[in-house]
Amino acid sequence: MPNTTEIPAIEPIPAAQNDPPHGGWREKWVALLALLAVTVAGAALLEAGGPGTEVQPLIVSIRGDKLYRAYCASCHGEAAKGDGPMARWLKVPPADLTRIAARNGGKFPLERVGRIVSGEEALPSGHGTRSMPVWGPVFSQVTRDQDLGRVRIDNLARYLRDIQSQ
Repeated sequence: MPNTTEIPAIEPIPAAQNDPPHGGWREKWVALLALLAVTVAGAALLEAGGPGTEVQPLIVSIRGDKLYRAYCASCHGEAAKGDGPMARWLKVPPADLTRIAARNGGKFPLERVGRIVSGEEALPSGHGTRSMPVWGPVFSQVTRDQDLGRVRIDNLARYLRDIQSQ
């Protein structure tokens, strides 16, 4: 017998008069809560793994470009210019990752970028905070091979090196 219980419609909340044209505080909170939910869900999945339990990372790929799209593009943008869809909601604007070498005298600091991504080195601009999570702990939560975390970090850093603008 089909379920005939009706769910009442939810009335939309009208936008406040002073909400900015790019979206009001409600949209900002919804976006932030969605990001938080994804982060918490990922952490819960990682914590759930015990001895003999295979815990997969949020994506399986170890390719730098795929890791970038999955973990970085939402804030830093598809082209890594700091213009991702979440960028406007952050207190510290995401960096233009195509200019890392330019900001370092024309040399790309591959090892330092790896340490920043992994959380071994903090940036004063907010990397490693809830606004800019570090991915090393996530990348290293593969129980069958802990070394894959370092491979992912290195591949992501090399991808960033390869997209530097001249």
